[in-house]
Amino acid sequence: MNAFAPLLVVAAGCCLAFQQLLNANLGKTLQSAWWSAFASYLGGTIALSALLIILREPLFSLASAMRAPLITWTGGVFGAMFIATSVFMVPRLGVATVLTLILVGQLLSSLLFDHFGLLGAPQHQITFVRLLGAVSLIAGAAMVRL
Repeated sequence: MNAFAPLLVVAAGCCLAFQQLLNANLGKTLQSAWWSAFASYLGGTIALSALLIILREPLFSLASAMRAPLITWTGGVFGAMFIATSVFMVPRLGVATVLTLILVGQLLSSLLFDHFGLLGAPQHQITFVRLLGAVSLIAGAAMVRL
């Protein structure tokens, strides 16, 4: 699995780029970023529902659901903001620029999550080398935009 894991993550990144393009095209056709984002989430809900049935995944217990902090149930809200923003911005900035800027946002926020160990994330200090990596990605984002 260790050799396969990075390839799987790269494939997921390719799926994300493809999803953004498909969502943007649907948004243009429907003339609504919001309906396109809704359709994206609906399609994902249907796909995951089918997978849960195929895998015969047991339903989580109400007790375990009640133990989860309220904020952990809000991931879909942030995903919806991400998708709607992408649908709106891909036609204006292009897929490469939007995804590069998304990566910058992900990297900067994840550095903070790691540094402070937010929401149970393992704590990893922000170092000069990690900051240099972030600056390099920001520079790359600027170059992709040119």
